[in-house]
Amino acid sequence: MFRSDADLLESLTAELSQQLKDYEDQALVEMIRPNLASQFVQHAPELSKFHEAITQNDSMDDRELLRIFREFVPTTNYEPYRPFIAKFFATPCKEADVKNMFAPGLPYFFAMSSMTSGKSVKTFPRYRPPPHLLQNPLYLALPPSEGTTLSPASMRYSQILTIDCEDGQSKQVTVCSLSIGFLRMAMNWDAEHDNERLDLWLPGQTDPYAISLVKSYRAFFVLNALFALADRRVTTIRFFFANVFVIFLQYIEDEWSLLIDCIEKGIIPDVENLGHLRAPLEKLFKPNPDRAAELREIGPPGIQGWAVRVWPHLERFLGITGGPAATAVSKLAHVLGPAIRTQATGYGSSEGSMALPYHKTNPNTDYKVMFVDVLTEFLDVHSNESPERVLSIHELVTGGHYEPILTTRNGLWRYRIGDVVTVKGFAPDDGLPVISYLHRREGGIVMAFGTTCTESQLTTAIVSAANRWIGQIIDFTIVGDDRDTPITYGYLVEIGGEMGKDARMAIQQTFEDLMAANDEFRTAFWQGRARKPTIRLLEKGTFAEYRQQKCNKTNVSISQVKVPVVLTDPTFREWFLQQVVIEL
Repeated sequence: MFRSDADLLESLTAELSQQLKDYEDQALVEMIRPNLASQFVQHAPELSKFHEAITQNDSMDDRELLRIFREFVPTTNYEPYRPFIAKFFATPCKEADVKNMFAPGLPYFFAMSSMTSGKSVKTFPRYRPPPHLLQNPLYLALPPSEGTTLSPASMRYSQILTIDCEDGQSKQVTVCSLSIGFLRMAMNWDAEHDNERLDLWLPGQTDPYAISLVKSYRAFFVLNALFALADRRVTTIRFFFANVFVIFLQYIEDEWSLLIDCIEKGIIPDVENLGHLRAPLEKLFKPNPDRAAELREIGPPGIQGWAVRVWPHLERFLGITGGPAATAVSKLAHVLGPAIRTQATGYGSSEGSMALPYHKTNPNTDYKVMFVDVLTEFLDVHSNESPERVLSIHELVTGGHYEPILTTRNGLWRYRIGDVVTVKGFAPDDGLPVISYLHRREGGIVMAFGTTCTESQLTTAIVSAANRWIGQIIDFTIVGDDRDTPITYGYLVEIGGEMGKDARMAIQQTFEDLMAANDEFRTAFWQGRARKPTIRLLEKGTFAEYRQQKCNKTNVSISQVKVPVVLTDPTFREWFLQQVVIEL
């Protein structure tokens, strides 16, 4: 059981408030001073007043730098950075053209955004941090564990950029997911020599290195399942999103007989597109008839606490269970059983890592803000001020809703990430705010009544209704259902197992939950400008296929693909509608 929010301070003492001001000032100076000479600061129109002010100040101490920053740096979005980032993708790319672009030197890799919106991919340069930070939990791609960790990692990358250096050599920069970039950076694994590491198997990991290079979505999960099931020493399971673990379990269930036979005989299954990766995997995988017999007796996923029976030393699950991943919570609890601890991995994005799980309340949903990778300021989403006033952490209020804005070591300046978080309170030891993610600021469908329910409201409504009436949700997304007027929320849902006999009741419960959660939706309904949501069930495997298509289309890491709560991509909208098997 988790402790309540009563363990948090509702407001800051004068002493803690001053302590936070000093902490923020120190962190901000540490992050921005090295980047003052960057090309972006010198040439971006958005920072022209800031650049002018710092160049006119010859003896600028820290206090003056902070004053100039807060007075002259506006909030930014991706567009000002786009032309500067494009220079790295030019052919040829000369070191002189991109050196010190956002931070000193050249980036180690480019992090790709998760692209839930269907818009073009965004990439963000990531420079190697100071050595003393590499062991900070915010940078650790492989969390420390005393036993064996099941943590499937795909080394898949979008492309490799080549920078022609002034000394006649060249530097290769990988474009990949943030987590894989961190892992490559921590291990000094450049993509150019991936095929030289095919026999590598890191101690404490269930998956050999060769699996991380598998491109087929199905083969990647089947092979990870094979090696994980063969190893009963697993103590930690780590998936970036908990609902991806549910899909992993689906593959285990679908391929159970094949997997057990392979474990018994020590053979690699005939999965697609293995090519040169088959030989090193065959060399590493040995027959284990005793383990196969043990697994046959346990059976495929289904019983409560199945994971503990398969891995008797299992202690914890790490992964995001909030936001859209909340659909996995019920299945996760059933498979893990009551004794296994669960927690999130942290709160952040491709732009930067902002907070770590707060263990004194609920580490699945509550995060303590940290100034390690980024300096986080906030905008009050309910404020009517124009322009919106930027708030420091000591100005936040418990219960308030805020959009984080980031100033980063990697050269972003007051960058808006578009999330909305709420402040749960303040940590009593150091006063740092404890936050929970709510939804995207611009993430809903604007209906005919001119407003929108938030992602968190839409998610909570369907998860609650499905658990009671429909069955275990594998995943869901929402489209605008305009088959009747007015347009409404059209839920597209995939379930595992049998559908509940009173599944149609889910429509009414979802409707009632939205009415209770959103005043504007309720008003619009009684005025005849809104109607009940609709729920349509999809073919089994739809969301696994969606993720595979996204991987193939964008070369994004398998673990990074997120299903949007609200689907706006017209091509995928049409494809999802073709997978409908029944309407409630």
